[in-house]
Amino acid sequence: MTQSNKTILLAGLGLIGGSIALAIKKNYPSYRIIGFDVSEEQMKAAKKLGVIDASAGSFLEGIKEASIVILAVPVEQTLYMLDELAASGIKKQLLITDVGSTKQKVVNHAEQVLPKEYLFIGGHPMAGSHKSGVAAAKELLFENAFYILTPCNSTKKEAVVLLKQLLKGTNAKFVEMSPEDHDAITSVISHFPHIVAASLVHQTVKFEEQYPLIKRFAAGGFRDITRIASSSPAMWRDILLHNKDEILERFEEWKCEIGRIQSIVEEEDADGLFAFFQQAKEYRDDLPLRQKGAIPSFYDLYVDVPDHPGVISEITAILADELISITNIRIIETREEINGVLRISFQSDQDRKRAEKCIQTRAKYETFYAD
Repeated sequence: MTQSNKTILLAGLGLIGGSIALAIKKNYPSYRIIGFDVSEEQMKAAKKLGVIDASAGSFLEGIKEASIVILAVPVEQTLYMLDELAASGIKKQLLITDVGSTKQKVVNHAEQVLPKEYLFIGGHPMAGSHKSGVAAAKELLFENAFYILTPCNSTKKEAVVLLKQLLKGTNAKFVEMSPEDHDAITSVISHFPHIVAASLVHQTVKFEEQYPLIKRFAAGGFRDITRIASSSPAMWRDILLHNKDEILERFEEWKCEIGRIQSIVEEEDADGLFAFFQQAKEYRDDLPLRQKGAIPSFYDLYVDVPDHPGVISEITAILADELISITNIRIIETREEINGVLRISFQSDQDRKRAEKCIQTRAKYETFYAD
């Protein structure tokens, strides 16, 4: 490849964009990565952390230097940037990809507005973190995660091969599929679950006035199963608008499913209830363990600890000695004369396994996963 082919414009300097840049730099240190973000603070941080080599004064200024463009911005912003590209008048071959959670609208728009010199490949790395911003970027964020690619109909195979080669440092599992298949699958396993989680929270809010204690009781398991309701409201607004047709189908299916289990309960059909929960349990238990999917994994370790002063500092000191970072720590239950359960959250499964080993060895406490 010539020197001009080694310049990449990264538009969007957050967790995802920053992690992609670090993965590319690991394999291709000679590549020059120019960054652009609406936040001057993020651009300065990205340069300081070595995520990018230089920053662009504007999106189009960066385009003039690059031959590869990575749009690591929200899906709605991706459409605006594609329009900017189309109207720029810049005539040269560009390989362009995005990282959005919906694909049909973006890919169709790219096919409609981009000139033939621009090769667009939709992308969706199925990994994330509880943290955001370029400071949280990690070169192995996508390791063993599925990285979906949805090329335009006109995109040449060689371009897809080139993009996979560029991104091989992510150590992700690349899967090619149509934008339609992508949006149907993610509507089931990612988009609709977020709606359900948020709806459960709304239902609880309505009950709080009548039952003031409900918020205290919801602090345990309910809080855990609705974790994803804490995701970015702006991001999920755009995702649902972009994947409207699939989401509307899921609503109809959900109404039928709720109606089915409602009828079983009304009829007091004990066998039907058992089958309902048994079938769900079997399918859920057969899902891959500790494999990255559409919803970011939670790497939690549960520790049975005695109820005495200093137990948390004891555990955190052990982890600090082993240079293991934690993202969260919380006592789920402590009552007089019984053990509490300490839930510790980590950035990766590797950190969780290391923590489990050293806590069992040094503190002699029992640990378990809640898969």
